[in-house]
Amino acid sequence: MRLDRRYGAVLGAALVLVVIAVVYVVHAAGGTNAQRAGQGGTGQAGADSVLGTVALDRPGQLVFRNAEPGSQSGRLAAVPVADPSGRRTVSNLSCVRVYAAGQTGVCLTIERSAIPKITAVALDSSMHATRKVQLSGAPSRARVSASGRMISWTVFVSGDSYLTAGFSTRTGILDTRTGRVTPTLESFTIYKDGARYRAADVNFWGVTFADDDNRFYATMRTKGKTYLVQGDYDRRTLRALRTNVECPSLSPDGTRLVFKKATGDAARPWRLHVLDLKTMRETPLAEQHSVDDQAAWLDDRTVMYGRVDGETTNVWAVPADGSGGPRLLIKQAYSPAVIR
Repeated sequence: MRLDRRYGAVLGAALVLVVIAVVYVVHAAGGTNAQRAGQGGTGQAGADSVLGTVALDRPGQLVFRNAEPGSQSGRLAAVPVADPSGRRTVSNLSCVRVYAAGQTGVCLTIERSAIPKITAVALDSSMHATRKVQLSGAPSRARVSASGRMISWTVFVSGDSYLTAGFSTRTGILDTRTGRVTPTLESFTIYKDGARYRAADVNFWGVTFADDDNRFYATMRTKGKTYLVQGDYDRRTLRALRTNVECPSLSPDGTRLVFKKATGDAARPWRLHVLDLKTMRETPLAEQHSVDDQAAWLDDRTVMYGRVDGETTNVWAVPADGSGGPRLLIKQAYSPAVIR
């Protein structure tokens, strides 16, 4: 059976996993307060942690969502890139998803109430909130461009009738220089196979930005297939490049994308690959586990990603050329980004 025909069955199983993951994240973020954008805090950190200040203008750090059990779980934390297994600094800012670059951060928060309040919080280098965008849905992905100008997010949304699973995605962009918010990429003009494309079931997720703050890549899903799309922010256009690409992440040198590729195996729905943008050659990575994450780049030779391991999440790393094998990078952590 061809992969595109198997994809529908695999997607059903994968969506069940997504629902479970979203419920887990909301539960874990139960104490999250979107107003907490300061440093320091109360309560005890883990044995290998210290409460303190995380600054986004200090190169050589790995920032991530802390997954250690206890009162500090879910908070933005940092460790040195040179010693990722060392003592972590845990801030007072709680995030479901986090990313940082160019002295700018984004924190997707859930404020628990009768109707949970979901917010994308833009952060300056001192972790102070500079802009808040109200969202509707369960936080899933977040990215910041290398310069810090562009911020993107993806949420899962319920109630779209064209999906039998009952939910879809919404992906938006904030231009921090102009203040312009694009609530959904569905407002962009789409081109596929050389012609303009229109469909009611189009969904987008997993944006990654190029260095010019205009070009970006993302995933588009329509008619049961996923596509890698290249976006032009200024022209408000999207162009489909190839099929079966999800959650792309551009390498620091701008030459490759790491992404998750559907396998057709319901037990292991995805496998990480790297796409060379010049040759369009795909290389499967040595990680054999199914990874449902938008991987990031530790450096030009190594990718990193969050992986569910039993009842916790850990950050793993693997060579980007398909060699070697995965190694544990940060235990009890998720949503990593390098401050370069």
